Amino acid sequence: MSPTNRTVVVTGIGATTPLGGDSASTWEGLMAGRSGIKPLEGERFAELPVRIAALAAVDPGDVLPRPLARKLDRSAQFALIAAREAWADAGYTGKAGEDEKIRPERLGSVIASGIGGVITLLDQYDVLKDKGVRRVSPHTVPMLMPNGPAANVGLEVNAQAGVHTPVSACASGAEAIGYAVEMIRTGRADVVLAGGTEAAIHPLPIAAFANMMAMSKSNDEPEKASRPYDTARDGFVLGEGAGVVVLESAEHAAARGARVYCEVLGQGLSADSHHIAQPEPTGRGIAAAMQNLLDSTDLKPSEVVHLNAHATSTPQGDVAEIKALRQVLGDDLDHVAISATKSMTGHLLGGAGGIETVATVLALHHRMAPPTINIDELDEAVDADIVRDKPRELPEGSIAAVNNSFGFGGHNVVLAFRSV
Repeated sequence: MSPTNRTVVVTGIGATTPLGGDSASTWEGLMAGRSGIKPLEGERFAELPVRIAALAAVDPGDVLPRPLARKLDRSAQFALIAAREAWADAGYTGKAGEDEKIRPERLGSVIASGIGGVITLLDQYDVLKDKGVRRVSPHTVPMLMPNGPAANVGLEVNAQAGVHTPVSACASGAEAIGYAVEMIRTGRADVVLAGGTEAAIHPLPIAAFANMMAMSKSNDEPEKASRPYDTARDGFVLGEGAGVVVLESAEHAAARGARVYCEVLGQGLSADSHHIAQPEPTGRGIAAAMQNLLDSTDLKPSEVVHLNAHATSTPQGDVAEIKALRQVLGDDLDHVAISATKSMTGHLLGGAGGIETVATVLALHHRMAPPTINIDELDEAVDADIVRDKPRELPEGSIAAVNNSFGFGGHNVVLAFRSV
């Protein structure tokens, strides 16, 4: 098929998060303003400076058959669960080729992870040290590969148009969705499963993030620890899980009579080139990504009524994002209802763009913006309309929403969606 510029739509969603084991329960948790952050139990976490995290509400081992689960890293387990839900939600009943609505060579998988199979890597190193060479699992390499989740989702649905894994730290999941959009627009695929996953709740990553002074140490009140835009915010809270969407060309979706959640307008990309871990304080790079989105799509600032912010609860990052939005959107920022869902889910690193895309799609679909919780005193530098404590209705008519994702290394990805 020759290159085209086809319209891309969302036809399926799936998630497993700290708020619920599927997209419906996750959305319910978001609407209720419920925190998924809890104390970490067990001796191995006892001496850490950070002893809280947003663990998945449903353990993947309780969902997947044991013979399958033991061959997958936890990150791949989450991805597979979310992908299965999204695939069924889109109306597909079997893998490509078995379900005649999609041919294998027209189907892709783009599932990102910021860290990959880090739990497998660390646990199997412990096995090597404590029990010897012969006890190391022969599945270790496929389990620890960052592309393992994408590959296993691709195998699940028989995706042959391409299986890909962008790795851009906390922007990974959003970049995966943007990459999938381009696969469809250029004619390489008709349907792509895309999103992000992460499972890194282990003493080593937590100790490392804590020593960087990046994480909240509010161990005594875990449900209040993630507090974007609040004057007392002191860092992010690590979460785990996955969010996956089924993206499809509008023509393909219409031909099979699929239900459509929204249109994907496109993506904006940039790099800060400032610091490996610190955000650029003026928001220059974020603003460039937002401007790139506007320049490469027909989106107008006046259309944007909702934004799911990256907003991790770090002192610098939260303000830099708002500065960037004001730079590009100007007075139009005043009518954008901003939600910071990490206040409830924690920060899923490479999975954040996946679950926050699911939240953005559902916000458009239900015309409701999720709340941001834990703002006792709004930072005076936050010059924007933050949805606080309870959901807010979004306007009728044609409206657009944006999802922001930024990562260590200065990666900036902005995704835009329009109601249908």
